[in-house]
Amino acid sequence: MSRTRKYEVDLTDQEREALHAFVSCGRRMAREITRARILLLADGGKKDQEIVASLGISRPTVSSMRKRHSERAYEHILDIVKDAPRTGRPIQIDSRVEANVAMIACSDPPEGSARWTLHMIADKLVQLEVVDSISHESVRAVLKKNA
Repeated sequence: MSRTRKYEVDLTDQEREALHAFVSCGRRMAREITRARILLLADGGKKDQEIVASLGISRPTVSSMRKRHSERAYEHILDIVKDAPRTGRPIQIDSRVEANVAMIACSDPPEGSARWTLHMIADKLVQLEVVDSISHESVRAVLKKNA
């Protein structure tokens, strides 16, 4: 008794060619190449267990890729294999902050000090209302990046 798969992969000739080109040339992320290979093998009639064995991945990876292809069939095939944008902590140190750090570090130190310290630069940035708060380590990273 054979069980039919819930999500079948049936690629057009154009999609197949695009995936072959994607896998065979250029520098790509390994995850994206693996996803493309999953679709190519699934289109070739391979069962999930065969794909798992040949690519050395987990079965849920194959299932989720089949599902993604089925749900996003209206999109271009290469958009399906690419990573989605990831959420994360927003960038807090932009070019404006970097410019202010450099300006402060290059200026004369305050009265009674021989040079600017990282803590003093951080305090000055807060005093000038460039940022709400910044650590001395962030100041160090900015200075090292721009050195």
